Amino acid sequence: QVQLVESGGGSVQVGGSLRLSCVLSRFPWSRQCMTWFRQAPGKEREGVAGSSIPYGEPIYGESVKGRFTISRGSDNYTLFLEMTSLKPEDSGVYYCAARPYSYCTFRTTDYDFWGQGTQVTVSS
Repeated sequence: QVQLVESGGGSVQVGGSLRLSCVLSRFPWSRQCMTWFRQAPGKEREGVAGSSIPYGEPIYGESVKGRFTISRGSDNYTLFLEMTSLKPEDSGVYYCAARPYSYCTFRTTDYDFWGQGTQVTVSS
């Protein structure tokens, strides 16, 4: 069974930066999408950024384009999310999710594998 573990969350002031990481415990798929979601209190879970292999371009939520960058480690076991110019609206629990397909979506029901989440708090 695939397990995902997120790390790197924390508290930061407006305009600051954080780098999140997500590590796969196993790599059983030749095709794979890993996607960051986030959820603020009282809000629905929102797609943030996704990265797929071996094909496909990264996808980003409209609210984070130009500020967040998704990338992978060279071994494809690790997913990163570099967040810059952070805003209070970026606060929430960030989850890493995976699916065995070479394209990403922002539909939570498309993903069977989820990490435990890591908290990001952006203070004004």
